[in-house]
Amino acid sequence: MIGGLLATLAGSAWARTALRYSVTALAILLFLLALRRSGERTGRLAEQLETMEKTHDAQRRMLEAAARRPRSRDDLAERLRDGRF
Repeated sequence: MIGGLLATLAGSAWARTALRYSVTALAILLFLLALRRSGERTGRLAEQLETMEKTHDAQRRMLEAAARRPRSRDDLAERLRDGRF
């Protein structure tokens, strides 16, 4: 009984047309969902890159400041006397 009903539906033109449109709609829906997921992932990666850039910039500034620091107490006293600190 069910086999006969499916054969009748598959044989009719409107059923094939409806099936074609539903498969096309499903493919478009899946494409849009994949596109959304890809966009979310790209957003997370961009945010992670921005955070890493900020971190590296802060580390670079700390290293530059450490390179300019006085080497000894005498150097520090000399800088303080000269007003260069």
